[in-house]
Amino acid sequence: MADGGRRRERAFIGSFTAAGGPGVVITARDPESGALTPLSSVDGVLDPSYLALSPDGGTLYAVSETADGAVAAYRVGGDKPELAGRPVRVAGSSPTHLSLYDGHVLTANYGSGSVTAVPLRPDGALADAASGVLRHTGSGPYERRQQGPHAHQVQPDPSGRWAVSVDLGTDSVRVCTLADGAPRVTREVALRPGSGPRHLAFHPDGRHAYVVNELTPTVTVCRWDAESGALEPLTETSVLPVAPAGDAYPSGIAVSSDGRFVWTATRGEDVVSVFTVGADGEELRLVGTVPCGGHWPRAITVAGGHLYVANERSGDVTWFALDEATGLPVLRGAIDVTAASCVIVG
Repeated sequence: MADGGRRRERAFIGSFTAAGGPGVVITARDPESGALTPLSSVDGVLDPSYLALSPDGGTLYAVSETADGAVAAYRVGGDKPELAGRPVRVAGSSPTHLSLYDGHVLTANYGSGSVTAVPLRPDGALADAASGVLRHTGSGPYERRQQGPHAHQVQPDPSGRWAVSVDLGTDSVRVCTLADGAPRVTREVALRPGSGPRHLAFHPDGRHAYVVNELTPTVTVCRWDAESGALEPLTETSVLPVAPAGDAYPSGIAVSSDGRFVWTATRGEDVVSVFTVGADGEELRLVGTVPCGGHWPRAITVAGGHLYVANERSGDVTWFALDEATGLPVLRGAIDVTAASCVIVG
């Protein structure tokens, strides 16, 4: 605990143990400089590639991105994670993302194209089994990557009424609720065929959302109606100033807390792109790109005037100071984390 009884700031890093990663890493975070200092790691769960933190900061949840996918809970009150019970199978393969929604952990299962709900106990631990699975259907025109559904992300909207599931394989976003513990689709929203949507981030106004597309290096701007759960695609903007010469696969997306900026990361090009957001939330303008400080940026997050990048293939997490006027990131430091896949701050 920090002085005055306040919880000190920490960051949590996921990694691919199958590629030599340390598992889940806890670091201390300096709120002034943004610097991360490793405290401990634990490798008891295979490939904990994506993480989510409980609202009180005491429990960390991790997917196990394996063929027989699972979700695990860790107690993180101290400096070393401790498993809170056994991992729970999600009845889906290769979960790539998870979030907390309506008393459950939801996982997006890329391999099986599904979303799973696992109930939470009052103390934040996981129930013994999943309570329901939603299996996506459909495909897309990109033959190699879109032969079937590939749920890549699931998260609640800012109102907490809905959960949205982004599917790369079907070029769509599903708006869901829970019915008797099972995810249920209320509407499916089509995006441009072949775009390959990967992750969605909401504007703090709660009326707009931005979808980063993996198969074409773009961001789709959408209106969002929390009353009806309606998502309306509006425009699509490139994340790069010129057409890429080689691989260019966007991955993460983040929105500033004041809604003035959007950032994306693109693997292959290995850059972070910076957009300004129009006053109405419906126009993105590409300001520029900066090197991500490593290779193959898989995920990004923004906290307290700093941006963090998990660079999978170079095996590090970099951090940047964000210019308040332009939103442009300035590299400040890095730590080594083999096969880093995500970083969250809490």
